[in-house]
Amino acid sequence: MDASLPVRVLVADDEEDIRALVCLAVRKAGAGEVTAVADGSAALAAARSGLPDLAVLDVSMPGASGLEVCAALRQDPATAGIRILLLSAGASLEDVARGLAAGADAYLAKPFSVAGLVHQVRSLTERQPA
Repeated sequence: MDASLPVRVLVADDEEDIRALVCLAVRKAGAGEVTAVADGSAALAAARSGLPDLAVLDVSMPGASGLEVCAALRQDPATAGIRILLLSAGASLEDVARGLAAGADAYLAKPFSVAGLVHQVRSLTERQPA
């Protein structure tokens, strides 16, 4: 990631309140550009057109699940490098394993703390000097 460019983050969650909270946390983590969408189909389209540094995806969304979006992004060479953080109410080891198997870089169970989300976003978008 180029340290001179603002961090671009895509947030996809079908629950408006959660989406707003995630956007707030992402901005607090230092994101310069935040795009928010309400379903998996829109997330896939936004990721392909905007090529964000990080996609924060809810696992359970209409249109396409976060797992489906994650797998599709990983299969496309143009989007394979996007960092992916999955958010889910499912917190079992099997849920986490499914998320990581789909290609996610990290998995955060709901309910999450804003501080925990900020930490995850910062660690996933940390810019390395060129």
